[in-house]
Amino acid sequence: MKTRFALLVGVLVIASMLLTACPAPAPQVVVQTVEVEKKVDVIQTVQVEKKVVETQVVEKIVAATPAPEAKPVVTWMQYDQGNVDPKSDERVGNQYLRDTIPQFNKAFEGKWVWDNQFTPWDRQAAKVVAAVQAGAEVPDIMDMQGYQVNQYYKNGTMLDLTEWAKAQPWYAQMDESALKMCTGPDGKLYCIPMALRPSTVYVWKDRFPNGFPKTTDELLKEGERLKAEGKYALTFFGSTAFDGDAAGPGRAVWQVISSFGGSYDDGNGKLKLNTPENVAAVTWLREMVQKGYVPEIAFAGGFQEEEAFKDSSAGAFPTGLFGYRYVNPLTAPNGTKYEKKNENDMLDAIAAGDVYLAPMVAPEGNKPGCGADASGFGIPVGAKNVEGAHDFINWILTPEQNPAYVLGPGGGFPVDKDIQATEKFQTPFYKEAAAVVAASNCTMPFPSITDGIGAKTAIMNAVYKLIKTDPTLDIATELQKAEDEFNKQQ
Repeated sequence: MKTRFALLVGVLVIASMLLTACPAPAPQVVVQTVEVEKKVDVIQTVQVEKKVVETQVVEKIVAATPAPEAKPVVTWMQYDQGNVDPKSDERVGNQYLRDTIPQFNKAFEGKWVWDNQFTPWDRQAAKVVAAVQAGAEVPDIMDMQGYQVNQYYKNGTMLDLTEWAKAQPWYAQMDESALKMCTGPDGKLYCIPMALRPSTVYVWKDRFPNGFPKTTDELLKEGERLKAEGKYALTFFGSTAFDGDAAGPGRAVWQVISSFGGSYDDGNGKLKLNTPENVAAVTWLREMVQKGYVPEIAFAGGFQEEEAFKDSSAGAFPTGLFGYRYVNPLTAPNGTKYEKKNENDMLDAIAAGDVYLAPMVAPEGNKPGCGADASGFGIPVGAKNVEGAHDFINWILTPEQNPAYVLGPGGGFPVDKDIQATEKFQTPFYKEAAAVVAASNCTMPFPSITDGIGAKTAIMNAVYKLIKTDPTLDIATELQKAEDEFNKQQ
C-alpha cells in the first residue's frame, strides 16, 4: 500500500516538472455579451431667469425739506431802489425802497417777495391803462394819486376795493376826506389812501418882515417892494410841461383859482372855465407875472422854478406839501446855509425859523384855496397776485410801517387818525402844515371829470397863453375856447 502511494507521488512530481519546463499555451479570449443596467448622468443646459438681490452700501446725504418758493408781489412805483444817485429828485422814495423791501421780504419769508419795477411818474397812468386794455402784464400794486381815480374809473383800470377795505381793521380809523379822494364817480373805492397831500406856501421869513400877506392886493404891494430890492414875491410851477401838471392839485394855479372861489369842473364831467371867479383869478396871476413879481425861470420847465426859492431870490413858493423833499440845498436871506442836500434841509430851515408855512393869499373876504390830494395804492384789473397785494397794503398800514411811508414817499399827513396823533407828526413842520390846512379850503380840482390829463393840458395851455405868451388876449374868450374844445372830445 505504501509502495503504490510512493509511486503516485513520484508521478505527480514528474508531471509538475514537465509542465514547468514547457511554454505556456496562448490565452483563449471568450467574448460574452452581458446585459447590464448602467446609470448615466446627463447634463442639460437650461436658460432660466434668475432674480439676483444685490446689497450695496452707499453714503446718502439727506437735505432739509426746502421752504416753499416765495411768490412775487409786483409793484410799479415812481421810485427806483437801484438808483443810488444822491442828487436824484426821487432819492427819498428810492432810499425808502432800499430800506423797506428787505423788511417786507423778511416779514413774508417763504410766501411773498417784493418785486418793484421802476415806472416814471409821468408815464405810469398811460402805461397801466394801455396794459389793462391790451390784456398785457400788469403789476399787483401801483402807487397812484387821488386825482387819477376818475381817469382809471373811466378806463376800467383798477379793481373795486370797497368791500375788502371795509372788512379791514384800519378802515374805521381812516380820514374820511382821504377815502373820498380814492372814490370813483360810482361811489366805489378804487385806491387805498396812504397819505394826505394838501398844498401850502413855503415862505422865507425875512422876505416878508410883516408876515406873508393874507390878501391878493397885499401881495401885489409886497411884490412891488421886493422888485425894488431885486427880489421876487413868488416862484411857482408855471410851464405847460407834464401834460399841464401846473393846473393840478399841488400847484399854484389851482391854489389861485380856488382862492378866488373858482373851479374847473361843472360837476357833470365837463370843464367849466369861463366864470367870473376864474377870469378874476387869471387876471390877478397875469398882473403878478407881467409886473415882474415872478421870475422868468418859473416858466422854464424842468422844475427850475425851485431854484429861485433855493437861493431865496423869491420870497414864497406855493406847491404841494411834499415839495420840501425836492427843494435843497437852501440859502436863507440872512446867509444861513442848509446844505445836507436832502429833504432835511427844508425841515431844518423850518425848525430854525427861517422858513415857515402859510395859506395861499385870497381876495378880501375869501378863504384861502388849497389843493387836496392823496397818495395811495391801487390794484390793476388783471393783477396775478391780488392776495399778495392785499397783504402788502395791510402791512404798509400797520403802525410800525405807515409812519416811514408817510415821511418818505407819501410826503403828507397820515390817513390813520391814531398815527396822525403820534410824536413823529408833532414836529414844527407838521404843526404848521396842520394850521395851514385848518385855515384853508382844500378841494380836489376834478371831482367829476374823468379825463384829468386832458383837462389839465387844456387848462394850462390857456392859462400859459394868457399870462405869458400873449397877455393882451381876452381872458374870458380864451377860457371859453379851451372849455369848448375839451368838452367836444368827451
